[in-house]
Amino acid sequence: MIKILCVGKIKEKYLTDFIADYKMRISKYHAIEIIEVKDSFSLEKERDLLLKYIMPRDYVISLEIEGERLSSEAFASKIDKIFIEYPVITFVIGSSLGLHEDIKKRSNFALSFSNMTFPHGVFRGLLLEQIYRAFKILNHESYHK
Repeated sequence: MIKILCVGKIKEKYLTDFIADYKMRISKYHAIEIIEVKDSFSLEKERDLLLKYIMPRDYVISLEIEGERLSSEAFASKIDKIFIEYPVITFVIGSSLGLHEDIKKRSNFALSFSNMTFPHGVFRGLLLEQIYRAFKILNHESYHK
């Protein structure tokens, strides 16, 4: 299973449609769940809300500007290898405050898409698109170019 933990809700219909489309595409390959927790403008409160959904056997990938950057092919390979040992990959997207240090310490891998800052909804869609692309790569299907 893939779990995506996010701080905050997406309000814009064009973004919720974008996210729903890629969630549906991914579900053809793997179970996926998106869990939104309330943004509270307190890293401690956000940490507590997020940790409720992170189980001991989850492989946690935190999305951090200072994380490692991967090509789409390397990301696909990483997902493939993780699922050999772990039943759940949990991606964690923080709020505009970032992620609490406790979440970063619990993380198995810190992933960065860029040094740039993205709007939360756009980034969530980008993550879903890259997960979908990873499954297309792993299944040798024509999507990835």
